[in-house]
Amino acid sequence: MCNRYQQAETDAARQALEALETEEFNSAGSIIHPQGQGEIIRVLDGKRTISQMTWGFPLILAASRKRAKEQGKQPKPKPVNNARSDKLSSSFWNRWTGPEYRCVIPVTRYAEAYGTKGSMKEAWISIPEQEFFPVAGLWRPSDEWGNCYTMIMTDAAGEAAKAHSRMPVILERDSVDTWLSESMEQVDELFSPSGPVHIDWTDHLWKR
Repeated sequence: MCNRYQQAETDAARQALEALETEEFNSAGSIIHPQGQGEIIRVLDGKRTISQMTWGFPLILAASRKRAKEQGKQPKPKPVNNARSDKLSSSFWNRWTGPEYRCVIPVTRYAEAYGTKGSMKEAWISIPEQEFFPVAGLWRPSDEWGNCYTMIMTDAAGEAAKAHSRMPVILERDSVDTWLSESMEQVDELFSPSGPVHIDWTDHLWKR
C-alpha cells in the first residue's frame, strides 16, 4: 500500500485539472507522508478547488483506547491513508463515498518498499511521459486533524504488481469529472488497474 508519494506542482495541477479556486494554505514539502499535509482537488460551491489537508483518516483502535484509558491519557489516532476499493461499501467508509466527499490527488510518483525486512529500499512508481497523474481519493472533516483525505487503492496489474499487490486508483483526465460527480454505481469501473507504469528501483533505504 502507498505510504508516501510526491505531489504534483500546484500550478500544473490547477491548470491540467481545471481548478478554479485555491484555498489559502502554507506550502508543504513535495514528498507527502501519512499524517502530513498534502494538496487535493475537490468540488466546493460548484467549483473545483485546491485544498490542503492531512493525509489519513484518524482511527483509534480499541486496544489503543483501552491502553490510553489505563494510563490516564488521550488515545492517539493512527492515519488510515489508504482505502481499498473493494471495502468502500463497509460501515467505516460508506459515510464518505458520496460525490461531496470525493477528491482527486495530483501525484507525480508514489513509493513502495522492497527488499529484505530491516533493510528495505524505495521503489518509486510513475507513469511514462506524464508529468503527474490524478488519483481517486476521499476526504472528510475530523475532530482530531481537521479536514483529511485518503487514497483509494485497487489490485495492481502489470509492472505495478512487481512493487506491491495493490496500487492507487489512477484516473484518466477525462474520467475526473465522473469520479467527482457521479454515483458509486457509475464510478465502479474506474477502479480497474490502469495502464503501463515505470518503476525506479532505488538504493535509498526506506525510512519512516
